[in-house]
Amino acid sequence: MTAVYTWDVFSTLDGYGSYAEPGDWGGYWSKQGPELLAHRAALFGTDQRMVYGATTFREMAGIMTSGIDPNALDEWNLRTMRAPATVISSTLTDTLGWPDATIARGDAVEIVKGLKEASDVPLRSQASLSLNWSLLAAGLVDRLQVTIFPVISGRTGTSPILGGAGDFDLELLEQRTLDGHIQELVYRPTAH
Repeated sequence: MTAVYTWDVFSTLDGYGSYAEPGDWGGYWSKQGPELLAHRAALFGTDQRMVYGATTFREMAGIMTSGIDPNALDEWNLRTMRAPATVISSTLTDTLGWPDATIARGDAVEIVKGLKEASDVPLRSQASLSLNWSLLAAGLVDRLQVTIFPVISGRTGTSPILGGAGDFDLELLEQRTLDGHIQELVYRPTAH
């Protein structure tokens, strides 16, 4: 049986995954509410293996282990940190304090193919843009889950979530509105 691979990414309405100075949005672009946080905790309440690229993993480990960001204490973030993780990297030599992480070296497509074949739990990747663009191109992303926050960050937005992806048709599998203004859309991508 092949494990389902979900690419889970947060975005502004205009497609940015992050922001830079002088932006001062805060975590979740300061739009989170109890419904979003409960939904995310439920998503991470089931067994799954996380898959990260090196850049996102460094950023996540820094946020989660620093104690500086209060959002790191959200239940879904704590559950994420407890989930086993595979980090695809040719540069990392340390798991940066992540409790159950392993570093995999080699071709990302081949590593994820192997994980999909061997895993008895679903696979989920957060952000990791360039990693997931290559996995999309290889047909390994089964579900693209985009959570759209109600902001436009045309001046301060960085990291366009689909800026390096190819062309894909999307079949809508699920949609929900959280806290009255956050959209979660789950698609099945197919190459165009």
